Amino acid sequence: MDAPPPLLSIDGLRKAFGGVVALDGVSATVERESITALIGPNGSGKTTLLNCATGLLRPDGGRVLHEGREITRLPTHRLIDLGIGRTFQLCRLFDTLTVMENLLAAVPGGSSTASVRRGRAILESLDLAALANEDAADLSYGQRKLVEFARLLMRAPTCFFLDEPFAGINPTLAQRLVKQVRDLRARGATFLIIDHSMAILMELADRVLVLDQGRLIADGPPATIQQDRGVQEAYLGRRRS
Repeated sequence: MDAPPPLLSIDGLRKAFGGVVALDGVSATVERESITALIGPNGSGKTTLLNCATGLLRPDGGRVLHEGREITRLPTHRLIDLGIGRTFQLCRLFDTLTVMENLLAAVPGGSSTASVRRGRAILESLDLAALANEDAADLSYGQRKLVEFARLLMRAPTCFFLDEPFAGINPTLAQRLVKQVRDLRARGATFLIIDHSMAILMELADRVLVLDQGRLIADGPPATIQQDRGVQEAYLGRRRS
């Protein structure tokens, strides 16, 4: 019997903005029930890759496959129906709504008893239940990050794309999120995570993909990536420039 395809396959993605090449033929896979980190110096193409993979940008070439089926040009709502969800570098909450209202806005018929019950359970799992009736505008930056993640959980995705979920949040809130990611993976979820918090990613991820100047320069387990001379030179070189 043939082995099933990877949950996500990125095949030769290319994207340019004017004369700037953001992705230069990137190919990679994300295996089922894995936690994969996507790292690289600033401007290496990480968020562009995520945007192409989740339908927010149309690549100039290449394709993205989910369970062997091409999804490159599917609209965002179709990706959600396939169980794909994402967060963003900058939180996109409705500031005039409460935390609970933000969660309920993520699902059709959000005011139903079942949705409210689900929202409460998700907030409790993230130790955010006390904030359910607080306006989103009054939350700290870290709390906003967790609420955005909680809102994503309302759609019960099986494949998570997280863009800098740990950036700017305190260690206590970061560990709440780490626990959630591990618990969800144990229940069958798959993650692709962009972040600059190397200590967290190297402990959390099964595998690390490294981009530099739009190209994939390394792919392997965290211990191997940490010793990779090309990865070290990419980070050091960018800091010196």
